[in-house]
Amino acid sequence: MSTAWLRELLGEDGRRDPFPLYARLHEHGPVVGLPAGSGHAAIVHGHDAVGRVLRDPNFHVLDADYLDRGSTRWRAHPAVRTMQHSLFNDSGDHLVRTRRVFGRAFAPTRVSELEPLITRLAERLLDRLAEHGDDPVDFMAAFAVQLPGDVIGEVLGVPEPDRAAFPDRVRTFDAILELGQRTFRELRAADTAAEELTAYFAGLVAARREQPHDDLVSALAANDALTEPVLLANLVVVFNAGFRTTATLLGNGLHLLLTHPDALDALRADPATAPACVEEVLRFDPPVHFAVRHAVEDTEVDGVAVPAGRTVLVLTAAANRDPRRFADPDRFDPTRADNHHYAFGAGPHHCLGAVLGRVEGRIGLARLVTRFRAITLAEPPRPRDRFMLRGFDRLAVRCR
Repeated sequence: MSTAWLRELLGEDGRRDPFPLYARLHEHGPVVGLPAGSGHAAIVHGHDAVGRVLRDPNFHVLDADYLDRGSTRWRAHPAVRTMQHSLFNDSGDHLVRTRRVFGRAFAPTRVSELEPLITRLAERLLDRLAEHGDDPVDFMAAFAVQLPGDVIGEVLGVPEPDRAAFPDRVRTFDAILELGQRTFRELRAADTAAEELTAYFAGLVAARREQPHDDLVSALAANDALTEPVLLANLVVVFNAGFRTTATLLGNGLHLLLTHPDALDALRADPATAPACVEEVLRFDPPVHFAVRHAVEDTEVDGVAVPAGRTVLVLTAAANRDPRRFADPDRFDPTRADNHHYAFGAGPHHCLGAVLGRVEGRIGLARLVTRFRAITLAEPPRPRDRFMLRGFDRLAVRCR
């Protein structure tokens, strides 16, 4: 057992390109144990092992009870409180109830009804991209963030003029989710963003109670199944996740297509292959690379002991490149069959918006590359260095 794996993963080279490290981890089996004092009992990276841990009721998220056993100081931070009240870190009956309340808006039948709206919004943004002509334009700001932001805004009922204020606050808030230590400055900025986002949704809920609309916030405002803090925390987190993860999917997907011309040509030739292309983007270059779970009771994962209370680092992105599960795993292949990845997690915390994200990715990427037959990168993107929401802050393209 060695802490070298974690040091390398969190180092500069590991953050910029973790996939060579993932490949070497697979050479050591599906799980590697870590010594006491390293922060985790093990790294779980094999495809089957990751699936078992994420579905095992003995492995829980780091909920409020878990945090309280270490210290209650986290309760002084609005950003951490928001996450702990949300689907992201809730557990047990509370999680089931909250997922039931929010889940109706993201059910497959409801998402299917949203497809004409998503298509209209995508076409409107493509028209705006076309106005730039041969001039470089930031795809992330002009399309990747805008499309899912407008979609989740319509679902929840966030008025269009209010949406422009969200991306910067959400990016600041999401910094607390990153793997590794966060600075006090980052935490303080995240706290401020959490307070502002919570205040916004508190005002919107009050307004919808006074004058209901046909949207999710109005429905939730009239439902007393959730306490006010839980309702507001989940509105913040659901809205954030509703556009941040899909924006990352769109940016990563376009970059992969532009750097793999054969895949780009195949999608243009047959846009009906877009669902398979999206699945391969999610497997090959997912927005989220990890999850953390703690063992409620003494247990083991593939022979590696995990004492009660200890955590395991679950590398879902490494599981997506497991050679025991995927042939030639480091090759981007949109024709790949049986593409069962963990980009959206698994088990009780499987991403609530997975169906919606897939539809937005399918419509967005297919219409983009068929509308612009000679779209190209205008400049190399800056290296990425995050494991949570691992995407491009800027992706300059020419839309021709």
